Amino acid sequence: MKGAYTNPRFSLAMTVMLAMAAALVQAQGTRVGFYARTCPRAESIVRSAVQSHFRSNPNIAPGLLRMHFHDCFVQGCDASILIDGPNTEKTAPPNRLLRGYEVIDDAKTQLEAACPGVVSCADILTLAARDSVFLTRGINWAVPTGRRDGRVSLASDTTILPGFRESIDSQKQKFAAFGLNTQDLVALVGGHTIGTSACQLFSYRLYNFTNGGPDPTMNPAFVPQLQALCPQNGDGSSRIDLDTGSGNRFDTSFFANLRNGRGILGSDQKLWTDPSTRTFVQRFLGERGSRPLNFNVEFARSMVKMSNIGVKTGTNGEIRRICSAIN
Repeated sequence: MKGAYTNPRFSLAMTVMLAMAAALVQAQGTRVGFYARTCPRAESIVRSAVQSHFRSNPNIAPGLLRMHFHDCFVQGCDASILIDGPNTEKTAPPNRLLRGYEVIDDAKTQLEAACPGVVSCADILTLAARDSVFLTRGINWAVPTGRRDGRVSLASDTTILPGFRESIDSQKQKFAAFGLNTQDLVALVGGHTIGTSACQLFSYRLYNFTNGGPDPTMNPAFVPQLQALCPQNGDGSSRIDLDTGSGNRFDTSFFANLRNGRGILGSDQKLWTDPSTRTFVQRFLGERGSRPLNFNVEFARSMVKMSNIGVKTGTNGEIRRICSAIN
């Protein structure tokens, strides 16, 4: 894939992203090209590791993207989600089904061999999330780096993560607490265009939701299909695509499914049923009468904003030699 990251389709978006990233992170202490002198191959090493694992298991792409999101919302983007031990973030219910830890470990091992003690686990995870989007045919963007790793990881802190039954008002409050607005919320949840969900997270919508029937916001023609995949009292760990028909490609199909009552998670479908978020779904879809927004570009913009939540730089934090253990 040599040269893939300079695809001309994204040249304009890259220019926008570079300018936006520089302005956004000036006060954060991170910057694009942070490792240019200290570890010039840092980004290419991470990219290579993600590509290698992706070839054998494409499911690591959505796993790494979710992992980055879950990391940033708890203690900031400091790789605290990677720390092993009893009662750490990794052990909390919202994180038990995450995938891709081995990718971060692989990249870290290679980076320690090339540039010992230089590249943080927090930056590896942030870069891997970006690379995962691009590998699933989404946009590439410039990632500001220079984060340091946190030392605190508590399962109890994960209650701040939005849940799969959460109302839009509650979701907006949680995002706003980190400086993320409603458009950011819709864009970032749009990351569900890739990946899967376990039946146990949405089967409540299929059976006895109201008056013995399914969730009325679901397309009636879609319900039997989901019931066949997730039978009542069946295996709750069975997984299905969050974006039916396009679960391996980063695109706007996820939003089209919401419009058609084919959202999987209850919290996702609410993006369409709530007027305050439906407007952005319509704009990402380019519906007539709306002011169109380019989903890929806006997703990248929101990712840069999110990836600077609670960043530790300078003398704060540490550079872990092993991502799963505090030095």
